[in-house]
Amino acid sequence: MILDTIVGKATASGPAALNIIRISGDEAIAIVDRVFKGENLLLAESHTIAYGHIRDKNHDIDEVMVSIYRRPRSFTAEDTVEITCHGGDFVASEIIRVLLREGARLAYPGEFTRRAYQNGRIDLTEAEAIMDVINAKTSSQLSLAQNAIGGAKKETIQKLQNQLLGIIAEIEVNIDYPEYDDRPKVTNKIILQRLTSLIEEIKSLINNASTGKIIREGIKTVIVGKPNVGKSSLLNSLIKEDKAIVTDISGTTRDLVEAELNLNGLLIKLIDTAGIRDTSDIVESIGIEKTKKAISESDLVLLVLDQSDHLTDLDFKLLEITKDKKRILVGNKVDLGMRAELKNENVIPVSAKNNIGLDVLSKAVESLFLGNLQLNEPVTLFDNVRHIAKLEEALVSLEEAEKTALQGLPVDVIGIDLNDAWRYLGEITGENASDSLLDTLFSRFCLGK
Repeated sequence: MILDTIVGKATASGPAALNIIRISGDEAIAIVDRVFKGENLLLAESHTIAYGHIRDKNHDIDEVMVSIYRRPRSFTAEDTVEITCHGGDFVASEIIRVLLREGARLAYPGEFTRRAYQNGRIDLTEAEAIMDVINAKTSSQLSLAQNAIGGAKKETIQKLQNQLLGIIAEIEVNIDYPEYDDRPKVTNKIILQRLTSLIEEIKSLINNASTGKIIREGIKTVIVGKPNVGKSSLLNSLIKEDKAIVTDISGTTRDLVEAELNLNGLLIKLIDTAGIRDTSDIVESIGIEKTKKAISESDLVLLVLDQSDHLTDLDFKLLEITKDKKRILVGNKVDLGMRAELKNENVIPVSAKNNIGLDVLSKAVESLFLGNLQLNEPVTLFDNVRHIAKLEEALVSLEEAEKTALQGLPVDVIGIDLNDAWRYLGEITGENASDSLLDTLFSRFCLGK
């Protein structure tokens, strides 16, 4: 058990109505009691609140409310105190100063959550999900993170591990106690039958991971087209804000303009680019090169065409450049006519200037990336790159075990790969996480979390 007591401010810096200072550890209640003028906190029951003042020797620092959470019924599973004081950095820093003087230590980033993990209060998927809740920008991101905090990922992994343990245990019994004739003999055929369902389950989780990753990280969407086709107008209309400069002069956009759009729970990271054309302008040329790079790194290309005019050679060049990317063709300026024709391609007609067709475009993006997935329903999706990598490693081990079984090799050889698969799955929940991994993960948290 961790014995020292840590302190940290759980609220953001700057002027605010209130601040929360969190203290956790064996001496948390005693340390606060020594600087608290009010009721005796040492006698206070868990999950109660006391009113009083925090004192520095002979003078009051602030009027506060003190919440007591006794172990193990706290977030960290240790004795925990939360002091609610007035907002402002100075008030909080003065309270923390006297707590440090009484024996507390300033917490490292994410140390409260790390203690919750190390004390068995949460697993690593739940700890990571806490940070995802803090960083959520859409309802779907929040739903995915809350689902993980609720233990959905942990339950999924534990179910797979239990199935693996069942096979491993039977193999071990057959090897160590061959004299037990009353137990069914584990054969390669039986192992293959059980492996098939396990492999399919993990493949399904990996296949669905791309959807989870999209929800978690958003869709990097590049708006491209020839100069003056209405790319910047489209970006402004989508985000309902004058983010990009719009003029009738070709080549107005010379650098990338970025914005974010919450599309019914799906985060769209929009990038308005410089129009691609042959130019001798050095600055514009640099912008065009950035556009080409942005296209190559994008998840989605919105290729904007002028629907009011016939397609040009430059339009066809852009169609060729983006043909291997996931894309949606947008026919802009429909308010001026419908002259452009493109065979065997679905073009969504819009007028960025008059906000026509943008709802159809939005639905097309949703359909392209989410299909029939309902974001308002709780789903278990592995959206974390680390989790996906471990699922893939577990899958490789199971497929190796399958090959070994098909070759008719002894069951104890198959057990080696099965144990590897079980270990990789355990690294997702943190059963055998290294200190370096924990240091990296929790360093991303804020100081008081």
